[in-house]
This record gives sequence, C-alpha cells and structure tokens, in this order.
Amino acid sequence: MTKKLLIIAHIPSPNTQALCDAIERGASNPDIDGVDVTVLTPFETSSKDVLAADGVILSTTENLGYMSGAMKDFFDRCYYGVLEEKQAMPYGLLVRAGLDGTGTIRAIDSIATQGLRWKPICDPVWCKGEWEESFLTRAEELGTLMAAGLEAGIF
Repeated sequence: MTKKLLIIAHIPSPNTQALCDAIERGASNPDIDGVDVTVLTPFETSSKDVLAADGVILSTTENLGYMSGAMKDFFDRCYYGVLEEKQAMPYGLLVRAGLDGTGTIRAIDSIATQGLRWKPICDPVWCKGEWEESFLTRAEELGTLMAAGLEAGIF
C-alpha cells in the first residue's frame, strides 16, 4: 500500500526553497517506491491534506523568536480539524534560524507533540546561523528518513 508524505514548507527565500527541494529530493529517493510526496506551503495546506497524509514534515523559518506566521496560520486553521484523527502521526521538523531557533522548536514541539500528539521521528533539523551547504544534506536526510520509515512501516 502506498503511503502519503506531506511536506509543509514556508519558503520565503531562495535558501528556504533549496531546503524544501532537498527535503523533497530525499523523500523521492529512487530506492523508495511506496511513498507519494506532496509539497505545499502552509497557506495552501488544509485539514483535508493532513488527514490524507501518513506522515508530515514541517519546514519553517524562525521569525522574531517564533515559527513563521505562515506556519502559525496553518496550525490555527487545521488544528481542530485533525486533532482526533491524526494522533500518533509521525512528523519531522526543519527550522531555518539565523540567530537561535529554540523558540520555534519549543513552540512547534508543544503544538505537535503535546497538542496534536504527533510523534517526532528524530530531533529537529536545526539550520542555525550563517548559511551552510551542509544544511541541504541534513534536509535531504530528513526527507529520506521519513519516506523510508513510512515505506518500511516503522512510522
């Protein structure tokens, strides 16, 4: 049975688009056959999209010590529509933070794990500070980990 992976990515810059592309590239690894990947921005994502997913990867910038307004808007609109039906859904998180990132990680962790009761597949991918090409490798690895885990039935 084909699994569905939803990548929700706030992509306001070329670097964040590159991170999103890397996540998608990893999730679409040719060695992984049983996973369909959908990429949407937080504004495009509805409760229906989350309900159709078997796993989700969230990718956001940190803005003023918090998740992007776009990601907050996603949670505000979709939270109650998925609360009961998507408990224990596996999720991954990537945060692009110029300075810190801890506020964003703490806020999303609180909403996702305590509120929605989603299960993190790994520690957040924390792309902090000046841009590094290694961020792309870490983003791609996150996509591959999620897709491979979904395909294998681990998540």
